[in-house]
Amino acid sequence: MWPELIPGILIKRYKRFLADVKLNGTGQVVTAHCSNTGAMTSCCEPGRPVWLSFHDNPKRKLKYTWELIQMENSLTGVNTLVPNRLVARAIDAGDIPELDGFHNIRREVTAGNSRIDLLLEKKDETRCFVEIKNCTLVKNNIAKFPDAVSVRGQKHLKELQRLRTDTTRCVIFFLIQRMDAERFGPADHIDPEYGKILRKAVHEGVEALAYDVHIDLSGIQIRKRLPVEL
Repeated sequence: MWPELIPGILIKRYKRFLADVKLNGTGQVVTAHCSNTGAMTSCCEPGRPVWLSFHDNPKRKLKYTWELIQMENSLTGVNTLVPNRLVARAIDAGDIPELDGFHNIRREVTAGNSRIDLLLEKKDETRCFVEIKNCTLVKNNIAKFPDAVSVRGQKHLKELQRLRTDTTRCVIFFLIQRMDAERFGPADHIDPEYGKILRKAVHEGVEALAYDVHIDLSGIQIRKRLPVEL
C-alpha cells in the first residue's frame, strides 16, 4: 500500500534531489524530495501527472516525497526506497521462486568495501547475497539499467563476483517499477562498462534476475519475472 497520495503536475526536476510540483486543486507549487539520484531518463518530463506523499516530520526540510509519475504506457515508481522493501517482503512471502527456502533475511550487510542490500541465510549455512537495482528506463519495451554511468553499480557487481563461492550465491536483482517492459538488458548505450562487468559477473556465476511489478494508485507488488538478455 502507498501512503496517502497527493496528485499534481511535474514542473521540473533539478539538483537530483528536488522536484517542483503544482498540486491539483489548489494550484500550490511545492518542492518535493526526489530519492532517485539517477538521471531518470525518460521519466522526469515536465507536464506529466505525478503523485506525492506528505510527511509531517519536524526534522524533515521537505515535507513531500515524489512517489509516482504517469508515463505514456504505465505508472512508474520513482522512489528508490521502495524496491528493497518490496523485494525483501516478496522473498519472505515466497513470491520469488528463485530465492525461496531461506529462513533468515538480513538487510544492508557490509561485504568487503560495499554494503549489499540483502543477505539470505539457510540453516545449513548456505547463503545468498542480493543486490537490488531500481529500474525505471524502458525503451522499445526493453527495461534498461543503468540510466546514467554508475561507478557504484559497477563496484557492486565486482563485489558480488568476489563473494560468490560454492556455498554462497550472489544475485543482482533488477526491479522494474513499471508495467510496460517485456524483457531486460544492460544499457550499453549509456554505460558500456557496466554491461561489460555484468556479463563477466554472470559468466562467473552471479545470477541476474529481473522482475516487473503491478502498480496502480492503491499499491505496488511483484508481478512476474522477465527474460534477461545479455
